[in-house]
Amino acid sequence: MPADRSGEIALEASGLRKTYGRLVAVESLDLRVAAGTVLGFLGPNGAGKTTAIRILTTILPPDSGSFTVAGVPHTRPTAIRRRVGVLPESAGYPLGQSGEEWLRYHAELFGRSRADARDTTRRLLADVGLADRGRALISSYSRGMRQRLGIARALVNDPDVVFLDEPTLGLDPMGQAQMLNLIGRIARERGSTVFLSTHVLADVEQVCDRVVILNRGKVVAEGTVAEVVRQAAAPRHGHVKVPPELLDRALAALARTEVHAASNGGGPLGELELSMPAGLELEAAATQAMKSLLEAGVPVLGFTLAGGRLSDAFLAVTEEV
Repeated sequence: MPADRSGEIALEASGLRKTYGRLVAVESLDLRVAAGTVLGFLGPNGAGKTTAIRILTTILPPDSGSFTVAGVPHTRPTAIRRRVGVLPESAGYPLGQSGEEWLRYHAELFGRSRADARDTTRRLLADVGLADRGRALISSYSRGMRQRLGIARALVNDPDVVFLDEPTLGLDPMGQAQMLNLIGRIARERGSTVFLSTHVLADVEQVCDRVVILNRGKVVAEGTVAEVVRQAAAPRHGHVKVPPELLDRALAALARTEVHAASNGGGPLGELELSMPAGLELEAAATQAMKSLLEAGVPVLGFTLAGGRLSDAFLAVTEEV
């Protein structure tokens, strides 16, 4: 059973800054992540995600600011490395070794005895669904199997924080589903905090408890997925189709709600364009609109809503102005 880390802060950063000449890669980065959280760490290319992760895993020193991992200050990098696990985006593997040999080697590097390293290796292979392929050469592994082996490698030291960089990249739908399930289990069953860096926003919506979005080295949105969508005030829109002869009645009915409606003059007859205010949940908007139309005796022939997703919020807070 994992140690109970509820209520603990797994990672905290204050005022982190890193520059490369005149380029500011990370600026005033503040983070506070509770133990057992799956955190989506997002941003466009060049936003500073990779630099931030390299700082937090002690590969790069910050120019200024401070951070702690499991209470260990950044001034003790060797101690921090024993508390984190990392799956880089382009992980390399010794193709001439078996998965079991490779994992056992890394377990021993972290100071485990041979017997403990052997037991840990077998347990981790089972945890990531590779128990029956542990003795096979890594060269025979599919991409998904190598990704799962990489996660097992990231767990050999029982880390408090696990950094995963694009873990579902290149996987088929089944492999993606298995990987997301594994990520959730790392947090639930091991009590570890997971830093998930990815461009696949649907993965984040499915598995992450909280989200941080970086742009130009700064945090531009933070919170749960729902909170980030609200903060971003991303546009939400839709279409409703009603009988053409009841168009005016539909407009009058929708005018009594928070949903803004306008006749789609250039579109199909009887179709209205809808837009929702930022503070209104998408589901609530749909309920309001449908109820108002039906109470007014207007049959709804078609109804679609779009927006209100993490992808909409991401674009809203990162688009260039």
